[in-house]
Amino acid sequence: MANIVTSLEAAVEDHGENTAIEFQGAQTSYEEFWGQTGAFAAALEERGLGVDDRVALYLPNVPPFLIGFHGTLRAGGVVVPMNPQYKAREIGHLLADSEAKVVVTLADLVPFVQEVRDETAVEHVVSVGGEADGATEFEAFLEPGDPEIADRGDDDVAVQPYTSGTTGQPKGVQLTHRNLVSNAGAAAQLAPDGIGPDDRSLGVLPLFHIYGMTVVMNATLFNGGAFYPMPKWDAQDALSLIEDEDLTIMHGVPAMYNDIINQPNAEEFDLSSLRLCGVGGSGIPVEVLRTFEELYDATIYEGYGLTETSPITHFNSPDEGRRVGSIGTTLPGIDAKVVDESFEAVDPIEEGPVDEDEADLHEITGEIVVSGPNVMKGYYELPGANEEAFTEEGDTRWFHTGDIGYHDEDGFFYVVDREKHMIVTGGYNVYPREVEELLFEHEAVADAAVAGIPDERRGETIKAFIVPTSDADVTEDEIKEYCLTNLAEYKHPREVEFVEELPRTTTGKVQKFKLREEDDETAEEAD
Repeated sequence: MANIVTSLEAAVEDHGENTAIEFQGAQTSYEEFWGQTGAFAAALEERGLGVDDRVALYLPNVPPFLIGFHGTLRAGGVVVPMNPQYKAREIGHLLADSEAKVVVTLADLVPFVQEVRDETAVEHVVSVGGEADGATEFEAFLEPGDPEIADRGDDDVAVQPYTSGTTGQPKGVQLTHRNLVSNAGAAAQLAPDGIGPDDRSLGVLPLFHIYGMTVVMNATLFNGGAFYPMPKWDAQDALSLIEDEDLTIMHGVPAMYNDIINQPNAEEFDLSSLRLCGVGGSGIPVEVLRTFEELYDATIYEGYGLTETSPITHFNSPDEGRRVGSIGTTLPGIDAKVVDESFEAVDPIEEGPVDEDEADLHEITGEIVVSGPNVMKGYYELPGANEEAFTEEGDTRWFHTGDIGYHDEDGFFYVVDREKHMIVTGGYNVYPREVEELLFEHEAVADAAVAGIPDERRGETIKAFIVPTSDADVTEDEIKEYCLTNLAEYKHPREVEFVEELPRTTTGKVQKFKLREEDDETAEEAD
């Protein structure tokens, strides 16, 4: 299998004149794109960088992300994708931990890199979209050349995204060339008859996230299709692009589908060109799914995966049909089971889904564990975390997803709860501790807890419960602005409530379920 870029090279050989990328009306053929990745790889080699060197891509969905991604891999380096919504506080750890030597980012974001640069191994900063102090413009960074693809092994690391943990700093997820090639191949087969050169994929899922990277970008490019990146989500722009360009593949998070159906002119658009609509990131409300399907005579297929699994492990495939409320069956080559606390297998039920209010969930649920060629090599330099993440059973290495669910005799799996105390808002994962630690740094905050509360659009949204200091004179808006200044926009609390004290157990742990109950009661009284 070797270097993942050989999959792109094969597409170039077969479909060289076809459009690989169309961005805001400008088309780039496969041959042109291959030349651009070569220029990026040559730029790294010219600066003495290559095998195993980390290159951070701190970008939205723009062509330089794709060029930098495949150019880095072509040179044998490792891609470190970073959320362009992150501020200096958030990228500092990622850059230092990964030891990235190059950062490619928007000119407007260069100051965040410079703010933390002295604490990192960064040698080169490359700006996209304009000049910036201390950075080389992207076009000037590139070097002419057509370097050979660096020889890499199946188990060599190709991409190192970061995922937050329930405690401590974000963890580097080591995804190998085998991981990414296998999952991109499996993702391409989700569409009936597979993705091919006639397909055109909507690239609105962020490319720094493994879902957009593998399931949309790579699955499309490795099979000769056209990829249409969008730098930011806009429902009207997405609808127009799908209709005008006859796009055939759309993957999104539930909030995107919800935004589409709530457009005042939603009924005016013709989306009949779509032959596969996938959704992941969190469970999609049934009402949203039904409404979208009725509006556009399309079918939404729900899937499941994690950064650590490259990402897809389960999907409701068109070939097998689907069960609303299920994450689907496992992809070919991937195994999954439900286990109890002793790692004993939990028997499947006859057929799901069950009524969770009436079923004895304790009897049928357990943690979902998975194995397969898509499962990460491990967390970067975190042996303790790796020991907790995996269980060896015979010749099989099982990864603990941390999600609680059940399965049925037909092989469909169902997620009922997240073992980790994670908030899933608009498809993004937010761990409360990260927000709480920032709140505790505010001089007016004596105590704080963060919880997820229901939100019609995002599934969940973030609410902060704050005990102010005795002499504090602080407002809700000031707390929100403080969080917005230091965290990505999607992580900041949409609601802030000041309370006299937080409910705690005898061992001092905050009882967040009581905060949610009190919030529900307050909402009911307001109604």
